[in-house]
Amino acid sequence: MKTFVIGIGGVTNGGKTTLANRLHAQLPNSSLISQDDYFKPESEVDVDDNGFKQYDVLDALNMETMMARVHSCINNPRDLLNSAQESGKDVCFLIVEGFLLYNYKPLNDVFSRRYFLTVPYEECERRRSTRVYEPPDPPGYFDGHVWPMYLKNTKEMEMLTKDIVYINGLKSVNDIYSQVYSDIMKALEAFK
Repeated sequence: MKTFVIGIGGVTNGGKTTLANRLHAQLPNSSLISQDDYFKPESEVDVDDNGFKQYDVLDALNMETMMARVHSCINNPRDLLNSAQESGKDVCFLIVEGFLLYNYKPLNDVFSRRYFLTVPYEECERRRSTRVYEPPDPPGYFDGHVWPMYLKNTKEMEMLTKDIVYINGLKSVNDIYSQVYSDIMKALEAFK
């Protein structure tokens, strides 16, 4: 069984998790890994000169642990499928979603297809303000850390890889899903 690895990256509150969950629900023989599950404890996250916790950097994540899980899914796909999923297929899907997927070379190297959701600053700020984080965002955190780090990380990502499909996160959830699902099906033909 071969594993088709799908990366769902993008800006904070851009729709990554919504898209990843929908793909996971629709694609047979699929598993899902979320980068957010690999944050280090708050006590291990660095603080910048402005007193902001540096969550938007690779050092805030246990990337080696995440990579071990990704490799386990790739090398043993049948072990990860639940009994409700189809068996006997020659391809399974691993969906990996997160905000720094394409900035970590070992992870970037395993993707069969890469997607990146974008939304403009104003919409991103609006969406972020409606979310509750633990720990909560301190005043000024979005402008003082989150958005500048997104711009920096995106520039770095674009230097590391050019093989990314950019998705307009302002589109409807259904339109985004349809675009990505259709693209996956086309790419799958060459993968088999």
